[in-house]
Amino acid sequence: MPNHGFLADFLLILAVALPIAVVFTRLRLPSLVGFLLAGALIGPHGIGLIDQSETVSAVAEIGLILLLFMVGLQLSFAQLTQLGSRIIFAGLAQLGVTAVVIAVAVAAAGGTTIMAALAALTVVHSSTAIVLKVLSDRKQVDTLHGRISLGISLLQDLSLLPIMLLLRGIASPESWTWAGVVHLLLQSLFGLAVVIAAARLFLPALLRRVVAMRSREVFTGTIIVVVLGTAWLAAQVGLSLAVGALIAGLVISESEYAHAVVADVLPFRDTLNSIFFVSVGMLVPLEAVTADLPFFLGTALAVLWGKALILFALIRVLYRSARAALQVALAMASMSELALVLLRAALELQLLDLELYEHFVAVTVMTMLPTPFLMAWSEPLWLFLERRLGAPVPLPVSAAEQKPPHVVIVGFGLNGENLARVLRATGIPFVVVELDPRRARSAREQEATVIYGDATAPQVLQAAGVEHAQVVVIAISDAAATRRIVSQARHLAPDVPIIVRTRYVAEIEELRRLGATEVIPEEFETSVEIFARVLRLLHVPRNIINAQIDLIRREGYSMLRGLELPRQTLDQLDAILAATTTESFLVTRESPLCGRTLRELRLRKETGATVIAIVRHGKPRTNPEPDEPIQAGDILVLVGAHEQLDHALERLSAPAFDR
Repeated sequence: MPNHGFLADFLLILAVALPIAVVFTRLRLPSLVGFLLAGALIGPHGIGLIDQSETVSAVAEIGLILLLFMVGLQLSFAQLTQLGSRIIFAGLAQLGVTAVVIAVAVAAAGGTTIMAALAALTVVHSSTAIVLKVLSDRKQVDTLHGRISLGISLLQDLSLLPIMLLLRGIASPESWTWAGVVHLLLQSLFGLAVVIAAARLFLPALLRRVVAMRSREVFTGTIIVVVLGTAWLAAQVGLSLAVGALIAGLVISESEYAHAVVADVLPFRDTLNSIFFVSVGMLVPLEAVTADLPFFLGTALAVLWGKALILFALIRVLYRSARAALQVALAMASMSELALVLLRAALELQLLDLELYEHFVAVTVMTMLPTPFLMAWSEPLWLFLERRLGAPVPLPVSAAEQKPPHVVIVGFGLNGENLARVLRATGIPFVVVELDPRRARSAREQEATVIYGDATAPQVLQAAGVEHAQVVVIAISDAAATRRIVSQARHLAPDVPIIVRTRYVAEIEELRRLGATEVIPEEFETSVEIFARVLRLLHVPRNIINAQIDLIRREGYSMLRGLELPRQTLDQLDAILAATTTESFLVTRESPLCGRTLRELRLRKETGATVIAIVRHGKPRTNPEPDEPIQAGDILVLVGAHEQLDHALERLSAPAFDR
């Protein structure tokens, strides 16, 4: 009888993973957390629906290979140049300081040197998958704390390769001599050189030929063969399967086919990764956790608090914002899915036994579970601490005295920089308030007066002179910070106009309630620009288009939001659309109209539009005579309804005049 045990286990995992993915997506939580919990529940340490069969472990191994391939594919060394020196320093400092603190703590608790090193190398990483998911859902990727968190995550991910090589060194006692260190280093470098050279030499040419075939099936199959083949090659030269997959991703990430590869591999990765994380969850020893719950909870809390304190101190010193430091600290305090990769590698290298491995996995999972909630609670927690403890406010670096009138620009991103450029060209003084050091430096390089600080603090707004400003413009991507700045600015300057840029129309009502004079949502301003251009192409006069735009903005974009407009507004809109309009037409030298008379054109009879004036040599001739001949260079001024003008312009533009 054939053994269908693997199929049953595989089907059960997929049956569990799918509803979990649906539920966690609806709750806007990372499905990774759900997979880990599901594995713990159905695994051998839970209710025992699945034992850790070798076949399921093999499929999980493939999921791990694809996970690391996608990690490499989404990384690029070129991205490092875009991070800025402070983020790079913060990331490297976090790795170094956290590793030292963890190693010392484990050694002080009686752990061996190998155990201290292993704990240090696995705890330093934070979960990129969870952080990116929560930041994306909360629309905070482009905020200061979002950029810092993702920048540090990038550095942590890039450190995976040297850490995995370091694990090989720790696992080889013979390498603990100078000769052993040199031998292991040369062996690892040789293996890396072989794999990277093979990947760089053959992959681009291979992908180019496959793409030329224009077969998606062949392309997808080739990518799978490349990933598994590179992993196998790495294992043959003394590295691990995971290292090979990571290298393959890094090499392809530099090619022009990276996006196509992501699109084709993503479905396989998501399915197999769910199996990998469920299989990892199966390793959580629920009996041991429940039997010694204080130990596991204490260890997980120690990791969370320790990493959070280190990150808070680093970001607070580097960016001088306690608010951003708290948000980054809570986002990056957990351990990572990459820690699970490193622990698995350590198990294969026999650096720890299965029981200790399962305990490490349990602590890792327990630190990952609260991360989405910590990130969601970071803003309310900061408000609570600010009220109860009087959180310190960052002092401005420098602020030149500004005499009114001037404009206060909060945020020097694309919108803030463009506004500053226009104000500078028109000679209007302005002050920039910016918390991001790179953007603040960019503003100074453009000879702007800059207040470096957190605009949510009233002292910073006072330093910028909001009480005496002509206008305050808030152009940042952090929705929570924007609301606080509007509230603080309105409290300090009750009569100053406040213009707010927001990405989402859902913020309009709240920002107006807090005191914003004008709220400009990017979502609908794009729609307004599109329909305005369409109407111009349809020859609707500019004044009519502007009247429609003003009405839509005055109603808070209600029409574009699908809300029912008031009867009065509908009447106004109908009046605008039905209004008699004007249009002009230039008669070129090649036009068949030259020499013809207005009577011969028969515009009124054929189209309903009327020529009310002819502009000749810059001078208008109103109410022209019907027998007035048309000359090259004349501008005909027409009046009529939209449809009439369209027909008239079509007749005038015809290549041959039809009597």
